[in-house]
Amino acid sequence: MFVERKIKDFINIDPLQTGGRLTEDARRMLVEWGDGYSVCDFCQGNLHEIKKPPIASFVEDLSEFLNCDVVRVTSGAREGKFIVMHSLARKDGVVVVDSNAHYTTYISAERAGLRVVEVQNSGYPEYRVVEEGYENAIDEGERIGEVVLAVLTYPDGNYGNLPDVKSVVEICKDRGVPVLLNCAYSIGRMKIDFEKLGVDFVVGSGHKSMASAGPVGILGMSEEFSRLVLRRSDRFKDKEVELLGCSVRGVPIMTLMASFDHVRERVKMWSREVEKARWFLKEFESLGFELLGERPHKHDLLHFKTDKLYEISRKVRRGGYFLYNELKKRRIHGIKPGRTKSIKLSTYLVSKEDLRIVIEAFEDILKKFDL
Repeated sequence: MFVERKIKDFINIDPLQTGGRLTEDARRMLVEWGDGYSVCDFCQGNLHEIKKPPIASFVEDLSEFLNCDVVRVTSGAREGKFIVMHSLARKDGVVVVDSNAHYTTYISAERAGLRVVEVQNSGYPEYRVVEEGYENAIDEGERIGEVVLAVLTYPDGNYGNLPDVKSVVEICKDRGVPVLLNCAYSIGRMKIDFEKLGVDFVVGSGHKSMASAGPVGILGMSEEFSRLVLRRSDRFKDKEVELLGCSVRGVPIMTLMASFDHVRERVKMWSREVEKARWFLKEFESLGFELLGERPHKHDLLHFKTDKLYEISRKVRRGGYFLYNELKKRRIHGIKPGRTKSIKLSTYLVSKEDLRIVIEAFEDILKKFDL
């Protein structure tokens, strides 16, 4: 049964999708390698060592791209986080996490049998991660167990805040705690230099930020930790236990590869994307909405407090779904159905002309309902 999405010609401002839209090369790869175990036909024991198609050289390119020692392709950023946590888990183990972290960070810790201690953010309206809070959080964690890992989200998927990584790394390294940087919304959009940042692990998302069909992600790590995380099975000597013997295969990795040259080039344009996001938020706030998140803003992911839209939703028959329907009429996609108190969107790779249409659409909606 074929199901059509019906948004092909829409302006797409969905934060989950703007960085993951396929390149033309990736679309061709999607068809060419769509059959089930197409990649596995070429495997001699380790997927990341396949030379034709050139997966082995692609993994090396990823290491160079991130400037880190070792890379594996995973089924997503969440799988990368779990792999690391499960490898480091100890009885009474604790992971320190920023309170802006994605829910999968918490679930990964729970699945790995780790307890979580949060580093609180600054609260309304910026919700900044308080980097110094990692010191107190580690102290709290050590009172209840062994702190095996600290996680920092860069940026978070709610506000698009970019905390000071080096400050967190310095605190954690002084306490002997390794750091995992969650870059699901940054690797593939902006330059991430593993060695320069000084982290021990980094995860990224191919389908959110690297123009590939998902689910797919990447996990980078230092040589030191790779010996533990990528340990091999006693019974099946070629197989890495935490990856269940194999990394991602089929369409996800092939589209990731197909888009890589494009992704490698587009990170050079990041400053333009930030400039465009700042232009948009200024225009959008002129309609009476308020940015939630740090200022000056440093990312394309934007979260706005939209009281005017909520007021409308309380008066109209369709309630909170009125906004989704009004935008759909105007061929704009990406605002979650039912959301009116606050909305998230992304300006990434959306043209300024299309963003102007989005602004005018919201302006028209407010006029239509006399606000």
